[in-house]
Amino acid sequence: MPRVFETLLMTSVPARAYAAAAISCLLAIQFSLSPTGAFAQFGGGMSPGGGAPMSGVAEKPKFRDFIHNHDGLTIRREKGDAVVAAVKVVGNEAISSHRIHQKLQTRKNRFYDYETVLGDVRRLNDMGSFDHVTFKIDEAEKGVTVTFTVHERPTVSKVVFHGNRGLNDRELSGRAGIEPKDPLNEFSIESGRRRLMDYYREEGFNQVSITSQIGVKDDEQLVLFRINEGPKERIAAITVEGNSVVSEARLLKIINSRGPMLGVASYISNVADLNKIDGDVNVLAGYYHNLGFLTATVGRRLEYDASGKWLTVHFVINEGPRFKINEIKIVGNEFVTEESLRERLELGPGDMFNGTVMRRDVGELVYGYGELGFIYAEVEPKTVMRDEANTVDLIYDVAEGDRWKVGQIRVNIEGEPHLMRETTMLNLVDLREGDWIDRRTLELNRKRIERSQLLETNPQIADPPDIKVVPRDDYLSSL
Repeated sequence: MPRVFETLLMTSVPARAYAAAAISCLLAIQFSLSPTGAFAQFGGGMSPGGGAPMSGVAEKPKFRDFIHNHDGLTIRREKGDAVVAAVKVVGNEAISSHRIHQKLQTRKNRFYDYETVLGDVRRLNDMGSFDHVTFKIDEAEKGVTVTFTVHERPTVSKVVFHGNRGLNDRELSGRAGIEPKDPLNEFSIESGRRRLMDYYREEGFNQVSITSQIGVKDDEQLVLFRINEGPKERIAAITVEGNSVVSEARLLKIINSRGPMLGVASYISNVADLNKIDGDVNVLAGYYHNLGFLTATVGRRLEYDASGKWLTVHFVINEGPRFKINEIKIVGNEFVTEESLRERLELGPGDMFNGTVMRRDVGELVYGYGELGFIYAEVEPKTVMRDEANTVDLIYDVAEGDRWKVGQIRVNIEGEPHLMRETTMLNLVDLREGDWIDRRTLELNRKRIERSQLLETNPQIADPPDIKVVPRDDYLSSL
């Protein structure tokens, strides 16, 4: 059975004509499956930008999910013999009865349903504010009275930070994520402590120590964080050892850590973040792998001065050999011939491995499939080491997916005034009903709409123009 997709364009009138007017257009495109028994070939040409992928499927919340997320009633058929005469909530002090009743689906003058009451108990427990919830049913001539008894968890009375000097209470409070009147439990407090540790390390306090405590002599619901900050560490210098193919200056530019600047700027942007330094190890390793040094390894060594506040970072590189491509294989293709796939590849047998060129070839293959209607085709590159020294096989694993065709195009304009006709928007789109979807055409249409100067491109006024493919079933269910 064919599936239906839609594309969404959010637009508005130019600011010079109607600055306050906002227009949004909905362009619906229906696609259908096509048998893929016969082989086809790609057309020529290179994709713009090295085969940039098409924008992903727009995710619009379904109506029933929207209602559920906003504490509304799920749509269901009423059932039961008795009528609910009253719904009561007892035991709550910090949590208002109104907030609790918003979570309940058992309502006065509705039919009583035991399964719904059990669901209400689960929903109240999911609030995280109660240790446990029970209910009681009282039957009378006028109907059933349902009483929910809640046992509230103790709440935080106050959050205190002790020992902090480099960071103030306001900064720490925002990172800890614990406020007065929040439920008091050890898990959330431990999570807050870990967040504070991460925040201190980001700011260069790598020797920080933080302990948490619940309750003091005069207040059993107070949360206390005891902090031993230690010195704030800064990078004095960064060096690279073991490099021969790439210069040290080039390698220092691609990492994220920075040493001190000259003069008064020696305290700017050189905070010693150990997580960032460890990330730079991966950045350097990835850079060498991208150049074809597939077995290159990178380590780091830290050297502190006598004060313990300044450190020198040494990156140690073992480059290893550069690998050459022995053979290129393409697997998984059924609709498109292997010959036309290979025509799009820049890398070939005998070439030195190059990750940048490989990713460009992957983009060309994906874009080529997109021109034939396979808009969800995926290509995964894999490398396999050979027994021969410093050689590798490159395998492109293709998942073609289904082929899609335009079935229907819709334009929906929102906002006032409606100064733009549907035909104006359709004239900007080359897609026609019955055509195979072309990924390249979608990209060109998007750029044409952006350059048309008919639509507002300022995101502060209206959403910028765009084309997004949306399944029709998802679109209809969200109305």
